[in-house]
Amino acid sequence: MKKISFILFSLLLMLLLAACSDDEVSKDDSGEVELTFTMWGNDQHIAMYEELLEEFYDENPNINVTIESIPHGDYQQKLSVLAAGNELPDVGWVAERMVPQFVKNNILTDISEFKDDPDFDFEDITPSTLDLWKHDGQLLGLPFSTPPMIMYFNKTMFDEAGLETPIELAKKGEWTWEQFEEAAKALSNGEGSDRQYGARLFYEWTNFSTMPSHTLSYGGAMFSDDMSEFLWNSPQGVDTFEMLDRMIFEDESHVPPGESLNFESGQVGMFPFMYSYIANVRGIEDFDWDIAPLPKGPEGRFPLLGQAGIVAFQGSEHPDEAKKLLKFLGSKTGIQAQSAFFVPPRQSVLKSDEFVNIPNNPPRESIQIALIDQMNNGYIYPLHEDWTKIESKIINGFDRLFSRMGTPQEILDQMEEEVNDILQ
Repeated sequence: MKKISFILFSLLLMLLLAACSDDEVSKDDSGEVELTFTMWGNDQHIAMYEELLEEFYDENPNINVTIESIPHGDYQQKLSVLAAGNELPDVGWVAERMVPQFVKNNILTDISEFKDDPDFDFEDITPSTLDLWKHDGQLLGLPFSTPPMIMYFNKTMFDEAGLETPIELAKKGEWTWEQFEEAAKALSNGEGSDRQYGARLFYEWTNFSTMPSHTLSYGGAMFSDDMSEFLWNSPQGVDTFEMLDRMIFEDESHVPPGESLNFESGQVGMFPFMYSYIANVRGIEDFDWDIAPLPKGPEGRFPLLGQAGIVAFQGSEHPDEAKKLLKFLGSKTGIQAQSAFFVPPRQSVLKSDEFVNIPNNPPRESIQIALIDQMNNGYIYPLHEDWTKIESKIINGFDRLFSRMGTPQEILDQMEEEVNDILQ
């Protein structure tokens, strides 16, 4: 009898210890939960999230969220290293180019149950913005930014040069790549540190995402549809590289490679980039500015449709709380707050006065033409599990162009050989 009692007591003790152990894993003794939320945003983005999270804390007083910003260029590699060490954040931003690798590595949590929550209003999310996050019947993230690339332009420079602005030309259907190049040339003048340039097509000198828009608008392509072949080495692709070479080295209408002169300086006439950059532009007081769609070619207009989403990473010590945070950030409340910087995936927010009438925004008509009307145009960034290797080869090609180490044709020949080695 004593032996049976001892065995029952031991089993009970083991169960109690296991329960205590589980509780230690999920929460500390006070019940407080610490979550980490990673992103590549700037100080303004962090401030927006910190203010938004105050509403989350009202409903979840036991949860605290630490926001960590990692430079965009290092983000994917940094998270890959953290994944290898089982140290991933609980929740974080993910750009479309990162999705194939993260899906392959199985580090994204399925959140399909969000669809069944009537309070979440899943049907309000534009269906096409969810395609990137659907894999094998699972939903692995929620979009928060779905912008087509737009053209910021210095209206003061155009007025002083007596030129029609890009938005005026777009209204007439005359905003073409030829007009862009001519305007850039006409806007460029001055010497040394006082020189103003008509255009800058690169945010960072490693970010070439504007350039395929030119090639596609003339009927070319970067890759085959199945991502098995590099197609940028085409007559249309050569034209794209020749335009850039001509603007930099012949017309001197493009900011020289390596220089940090940006749009906010007032010395750059036109600058294509994502809508999220508007946070940097709203504070400009030294000159007038506006936005327009990217120029078009004979085949139409093809801005990059950049996408970014928020995911819950696998391996979190607090998976339920991480999902709760992700659901809040993807709710109408969360998307409305984030729409101060990003084009919202929720239709109710995209069409709201709160999104259009943010202080220091461009005119409603410009937002309609440059942004909302382009939501169904454009191209999606190429997706491949070895994209970082492919991207490195393409960046090396642009470096050779910037250093004049070959003609556009020679550079594309080498790029084709190197990229196809990876694809095949």
